[in-house]
Amino acid sequence: MRRSAFPWLPGIVGVGLLLTARPASAQTVIDFEDLGLPPNSYYNGADGAGGFTSRGALFNNTYNAMYGTWIGWSYSDTRDVTTPGFMNQYSAYKVPHGGGAGRSATFAVAYVSQDPTDPPPTILLPPGTAPASVRITNSTYAALSMRDGDQFAKKFGGPDGTDPDYFVLTIAGFDADGNATGSVDFYLADYRSGDPTLAYIIDKWTKVDLRPLGDAAVLTFALASSDNGPFGMNTPAYFALDNLIVR
Repeated sequence: MRRSAFPWLPGIVGVGLLLTARPASAQTVIDFEDLGLPPNSYYNGADGAGGFTSRGALFNNTYNAMYGTWIGWSYSDTRDVTTPGFMNQYSAYKVPHGGGAGRSATFAVAYVSQDPTDPPPTILLPPGTAPASVRITNSTYAALSMRDGDQFAKKFGGPDGTDPDYFVLTIAGFDADGNATGSVDFYLADYRSGDPTLAYIIDKWTKVDLRPLGDAAVLTFALASSDNGPFGMNTPAYFALDNLIVR
């Protein structure tokens, strides 16, 4: 049996075998509403499952029970778009009311570890599908940090709004053997023009076209920021995802 090119995906021994397991319908919307959460709560992998599945897509998660921390993916229905800081790491920044895309309740939140030996947030798509599009927004934690600054990170744009800051998400596609199929960049914040009137921080669910990734079977997610320190990004390394459409 072939080894997976993505060993951090829980329960996956042969990705290529899974991809031929069954035919897919014309289109599937992975919206996390099938997971079920009590109001104003979240799942962060504390049960040690190593990941979760929504609508046939597998999301990786690594939970550290000693420190109560996690990397990869969680899912949430919290709606706090006003409270800054780490204690509000599970809310999507959809102003003014929060929540998922299209007035839905549940969405995914990703945290990207700054340790290069840790796996990135990764999605194994349902068998026989390829990515079409996805909705992305900031987490409240990251958005308010960029807007106002905090004890670790700068206010984007600096004192007069002209610093060329940015926060960018890169979505990369791979086939079942780990070969790259393409990548897409999406700016979660962009002050690069130096003109404060053109600067923005994403504050709503925004559609990202994933067709440039071709027939990718696996998606990985990386973040980069203009604000960095000795231990990596100062900008909180979070974003939110919903309504991943596969064809």
